[in-house]
Amino acid sequence: MNTSIYDKTAKGKEEIATRKYQLAPRLRALLVLIDGRRAQEELLRNVAGLGLGASALAELVEHGYVVLATSYSSLADQPAPAEPPSAEAAVQIPEPAQIAQFQSIYDFYNKTIKSTIGLRGFTLQLKVEKASSVAELRDLRHPYIEAVQKARGSETAAALARQLDQLLGITPPA
Repeated sequence: MNTSIYDKTAKGKEEIATRKYQLAPRLRALLVLIDGRRAQEELLRNVAGLGLGASALAELVEHGYVVLATSYSSLADQPAPAEPPSAEAAVQIPEPAQIAQFQSIYDFYNKTIKSTIGLRGFTLQLKVEKASSVAELRDLRHPYIEAVQKARGSETAAALARQLDQLLGITPPA
């Protein structure tokens, strides 16, 4: 199984933000999906309906919009070293459950920020994009709930808070 994971370069991020390079709409759709977390197969499956394949991804690499990135899944597949690393060299490799939890929370934020907060959630969305751990996503809980409450009211905020707490593994007070 190919666990190649791609991430946007500075040029790719600039194209998403400004459309400076006027990338073709179909390639731009693929570029938008690239987040440094999804496997190549998933990305290509998501854009198959647009008639895009591996050659489109290769084109984005060739023109400097994306690069092959080290991923959780590729790190997890590496064999263990013969000797344990020193404390300074030890790298924390997330467990599959942590990876799944991160992806679930990340997806939750992505799906709900735009639909509930709208453009006012842009800054929050950027913080979600920059997050690289469950702890960083957990830190966004309070600002997220406040923003939803301002935009949609207490009832919607409470419902989304319950869903988010479940994903975060936060148990409600008894």
